Amino acid sequence: MNPLSKELNFENAVKYHYGKFPPDNINYSALIKPISSASAALARYDQMLRNMHNSEFLLAPLRFQEAVISSRIEGTISTLDEVLRYEADQEEDSDDRGNYRNEAIEVFLYHRAMQKAQKAIEDGAPLTSWLMRAAHSVLLDFGRGANQSPGEFKTEQNYLVDKGRRKVLFIPISPEQLETGIENLLHFINNEEWEVLTKTALTHIEFEALHPFKDGNGRIGRMLIPLLLWKYGIISAPHFYISEFFESNKDEYIDRMREASKSGQWTEWCVFFVNALEAQANENLEVTEKIKSLYDEMKEIFREKLASQWSTAALDFVFSNPVFRNTKFTRRSGIPSQVASRMSRMLVENELLLTIDPPAGRRPALYAFEPLLEIVRR
Repeated sequence: MNPLSKELNFENAVKYHYGKFPPDNINYSALIKPISSASAALARYDQMLRNMHNSEFLLAPLRFQEAVISSRIEGTISTLDEVLRYEADQEEDSDDRGNYRNEAIEVFLYHRAMQKAQKAIEDGAPLTSWLMRAAHSVLLDFGRGANQSPGEFKTEQNYLVDKGRRKVLFIPISPEQLETGIENLLHFINNEEWEVLTKTALTHIEFEALHPFKDGNGRIGRMLIPLLLWKYGIISAPHFYISEFFESNKDEYIDRMREASKSGQWTEWCVFFVNALEAQANENLEVTEKIKSLYDEMKEIFREKLASQWSTAALDFVFSNPVFRNTKFTRRSGIPSQVASRMSRMLVENELLLTIDPPAGRRPALYAFEPLLEIVRR
């Protein structure tokens, strides 16, 4: 037994639902309307993704914000600006972590883990326990998570705990039965007989109930949602950001999951989850439309102010790197270095870029593309 369990309050703790996944009591009639509404909202959002110039880089800041919010649900408090500053400095010195809080580094690693998982699937890797462990290995690569067995499934019983009161909310599957539980989940994921949104809802709750890692389970579980929607063909790119809804409805999010295991309320969980998809699809669509409108507006402004054949390349760079040091711009934008240096000065002079840190010694200036950040922060 985990020695920490002696310090915990197990009164009213809910235990894992052994032998009851996948559930056989789903009330599909209660899901018809929620699924229809959510599917329509997801289709509208996906149409926007398809119409974007390049959703991969235009939505890069939103992926960082998703990392911020998903980590915040677990108690890791950082800000989008702090994480983007850390990301910008990785270009200069990958070992320069001393000036940043552990929280910012952990959020950055969430973003990196999502990128790695996406790339693996694009390269043909199936959704397997290997992919889960690979993402987890990146998530806890360094910082406070490095001593939490990155990339390895748990070997001791873990718990979901209300940390303030040391009250155990849920007792996940035992380590001895985890391998069987993971195999069962993967078999379910690949079962094509289930309706896709219902299957996504049940996959998410089952992963959280297995809680297969020593730490980082919530973040990996939420990371899997856009990957599943993408894998199942609901969205054309894995750019879906649901953590904002879960954070805003955190108590119900936890209670619904507990009640599924405690009293078999699987349908109620699915309704909650599908409603979350609809609400977040509408919110994501609104934010994405604002980003696209800003891009279209700035395309004309950059062309006018920069008067260069490289103006669109400069615009694309600042949208995908809204906080950056000048050296990254000159190296990564594809623009000749002398032209890029001149452009960054002109963008600052025209107040299109904000100087966060002026140049100091050998360290170049740090810039922010504030119009985009104002849309994404929340």
